[in-house]
This record gives sequence, C-alpha cells and structure tokens, in this order.
Amino acid sequence: MRVIAYPNDMKRLVGEEIGVSDWVLIDQDTIDKFAEATGDHQWIHVDVERAKTEMPGGRTIAHGFLTLSLIPRLGATIWAIEHRSRGLNYGLNKLRFTAPVPAGARVRLRQKLLAADDVKNDGVRLTFENTMEIEGQETPALVAEALSIVYP
Repeated sequence: MRVIAYPNDMKRLVGEEIGVSDWVLIDQDTIDKFAEATGDHQWIHVDVERAKTEMPGGRTIAHGFLTLSLIPRLGATIWAIEHRSRGLNYGLNKLRFTAPVPAGARVRLRQKLLAADDVKNDGVRLTFENTMEIEGQETPALVAEALSIVYP
C-alpha cells in the first residue's frame, strides 16, 4: 500500500507505476451475483453446463463490466491519500476488454499514473492506466484509462 499525504503530492508520481494489487478470485458465485445485480443473464456468464460444451475452455466468463468494476476495489489496496475529503469517479477516456476472464480465474490490477491536473475547488484530476491481469495469461483482461478527482 502506497500512502500519499495530499492530493497535490500525486503530481510527483506522474509517469510512474503506482503499484499492483493482490490477486482476487472471480468465481461463479461472484459472476452470478453480478448478473443478478445488472440483469445481464447472458448464458456465457451464467450457464455452467452449456459453457462446458460451447465455450472455449469449457467455462463461463465474467462480465466485462464486472472486471471493470473491480478497479476501485483493487485500486484502494494499491494507494491511498491520507489527507483528503473525498474522491469521485470522473469517467473513462479509453476502455478495451482484451481477453475474457474464465470463472475460477484470478485477476489483479496494475496502475500507472498518466496525469494529475488541477481542477476547480482545489481538486486534482488523476488519470490512470489500469491493466487488469489474468493469472497465467499474457494478455490482460482489460486496459482502461480511467479518471477520478480527489479533494483535500
């Protein structure tokens, strides 16, 4: 865990890899709960029996947006700003789902800080390159350029 004192201190880290999270398991129960929460019950995600015969590798795959939604959770294990009042998701510049995450796989997040720009009310807009790696695979699950704003 990398602890940064103030939002403005992030500016000195631009261009650096901030860190890598621990591995987290994406099991079928997690996939099913995400399907229930979002209403996306496409069989490639939830039909284990059909996936055994029709999916490459014989397993269901996680929703791309499930994988994307792990960025805040895993990012919070990589770095924190000690003196801040709040942080907000600001959006995405780029997002690519580059490989499926099979049920039972483990993923981890690698973050690189691309920019730290001043915004009104003393905020700092952070732009991260987020790479969600799949254990044992060369191609990541996703690469996302995501933005957030933190305030002192």
